[in-house]
Amino acid sequence: MNRSRHPNRRIHWWFSLVPLAVVLTCPLFLRADAGATITYRRVFKGSSPEFIEIKINEDGTATYDLRQLSEDPDPQPFQVGDSVRSRVFELAGELHNFQGVDLEVHRRIADLGEKTLRYEKGAEVHETHYNYTLNRSASQLALIFEGFFQQQRDLVLLEQRLKYDRLGVNDALHQFEDDLGQRTLPEPERLLPVLDRIAADSRVVDVARQLARALAERIRASSPPTGAAAQPASGHL
Repeated sequence: MNRSRHPNRRIHWWFSLVPLAVVLTCPLFLRADAGATITYRRVFKGSSPEFIEIKINEDGTATYDLRQLSEDPDPQPFQVGDSVRSRVFELAGELHNFQGVDLEVHRRIADLGEKTLRYEKGAEVHETHYNYTLNRSASQLALIFEGFFQQQRDLVLLEQRLKYDRLGVNDALHQFEDDLGQRTLPEPERLLPVLDRIAADSRVVDVARQLARALAERIRASSPPTGAAAQPASGHL
């Protein structure tokens, strides 16, 4: 499915404040329950995309659905590494798995989109909604999910441009470079395969191949050892 239909480059000011590394390197206190699923949903009419929903399962499988509200649901699968998955469930645990938790700041503030955090395990279901929160754990959790939104959007765009619009690959690489520079992508190493393919494809313009090679080298140089968490910070979403 073509997912390059929403190339909106807006990143809310509150999202760019927080380098993701600080979130993922916080100590690990709580363990995820087997079979549980954490869902993050943001609905913001008039934005692009208007609907973001990301689900992460305890076993590391996950889905993302990025679309306008008028479009049909189209969740796509992806994988989440152990350290990020663990951190997601730890933060949810700090919020009592969203049971009876009021995260809303309860002040007059602009509409930033309704966020939903949902915990499911068998018949046990808890969820909470908010527009804006000052809760540190909720903000860090939203930061991780928003980072996955950016990461999957960049990956899909690069794959599509390489397949259908090789002249547009360079622009897509610059978009990814911008997101990488924000340090908000949870697992940028997931884009290494497509970057390597771009760098090796003689049909792609040389400037794009060089940029893909440079970005891949940058990711490999900064990626933590296997099993270690990447490094982010704190902010409010």
